Amino acid sequence: MISKSVKRLPVENGVSGWEAVSERPFPVRPLDGDVTADWLIVGAGFAGLSAARRLLELRPDDKIVILDASEVGKGTSGRNSGFMIDVPHNLSGGEYSSGEAEATRLEMAQNRSAIAFAAQAAEEYGMSRETFDPAGKINAAATARGLRLNRSFGESLMGAGEKHTFLDAKEMREITASDYYTGGLYTPGAVLIQPADYIRSFAAGLSGRVSIFEHSPVNSLKQDSDTWSAMTNRGKVTAPKVILGVNGHIDDFGHYRGRLMHIFAYASMTAPFPADDFGQKASGQDKWALLPADAMGATIRKITSAGQSRIVIRTKYTYENKLEASDWRMGKMAKAHRDALDARFPGLADVPFEHSWAGRLCLSRNHVPAFGEIEEGLFSACCENGLGTVKSTLAGMMAAELATRTASRHLEQYMDHPEPSRLPPEPFAWLGINAMIRLQELRAGREG
Repeated sequence: MISKSVKRLPVENGVSGWEAVSERPFPVRPLDGDVTADWLIVGAGFAGLSAARRLLELRPDDKIVILDASEVGKGTSGRNSGFMIDVPHNLSGGEYSSGEAEATRLEMAQNRSAIAFAAQAAEEYGMSRETFDPAGKINAAATARGLRLNRSFGESLMGAGEKHTFLDAKEMREITASDYYTGGLYTPGAVLIQPADYIRSFAAGLSGRVSIFEHSPVNSLKQDSDTWSAMTNRGKVTAPKVILGVNGHIDDFGHYRGRLMHIFAYASMTAPFPADDFGQKASGQDKWALLPADAMGATIRKITSAGQSRIVIRTKYTYENKLEASDWRMGKMAKAHRDALDARFPGLADVPFEHSWAGRLCLSRNHVPAFGEIEEGLFSACCENGLGTVKSTLAGMMAAELATRTASRHLEQYMDHPEPSRLPPEPFAWLGINAMIRLQELRAGREG
């Protein structure tokens, strides 16, 4: 018998603005009692929901159960910046990927497979343009170094035969009404999502065929013979196969310990302001989406709905061993967001932040996923390496194919990676990783 206790459960640091302005399309239902299924999925985020959808395609008559420790859209999946990116970038390296052309093409093909899968779900589940918008994105530069990084990125795109458009300072000002940016690089393949809305709409689309139980954290996971049992506070789910879509929490289930970096990413959302002449003069067009030319800089989006606009900014990172960020840390990061926003959009100085939050990224030292059959009948679809919306979608799809023994070219290519490499022991990992993050943020300068 294999028995694993789960000692740490997810923690929500602040209220995500995306979740706060989203509406739930279905009621919360915790697990209450014992359930038997063909498949158990732990985690109702990008990986877990995508795995469930792919299982429905492959095994339409099977019974699928999803358990989530929190509520759909409140966890990490509802706390990102809402970019589904086809062109890869290396967050831990601080720069966008310009590696070998063949590796870049393979990664883009995998990312686009995940985006196409998400697009099919968005259409089938009736997601609005505000929830799922294939509008592309801009890498915005605010420094000479940022411009050089964009030029280098553009050269890599050209070498891969990828469409892209360079923007000058005037064109950036026409989009954002800000004098802060000196240039940009537009790529058309990215999709902009309202992450909490997307996850909730996805879950609602599955709910007629998949049982989703929230506020049902798995406290222990046991295998007896060829059956797994997941215990929650008020019930149990028994299934022959389990897919863990829990990202960095996979090490709390006893796997990949000492191999995964838990990075806190901090974000804030403004209160709404009128999308009229004031809004346009202060912040430009009704919607736009900027990634930084230096990947450790500030990611900023403007969204508009029902005549009201908001700005969302994400910048600053820390590596942590714990799950909860202190009030002091959250306040410090919100102030950094305020400074970054005011520098770009002084006309919004009187518009306060309404929400500030943190979400946890999971990175491996060698930039590979924590993926595969880790025990008989137990599958991991974890560690998204900073591109959770796309990489976790892909991991969920691939886990479903691996678990059903469905052969595919994408699965064969996705399986071709080593195990996440080990981190230095603590406290050396904490000191070294945070020093590297700080160095990269200093190097990013005005991009942050």
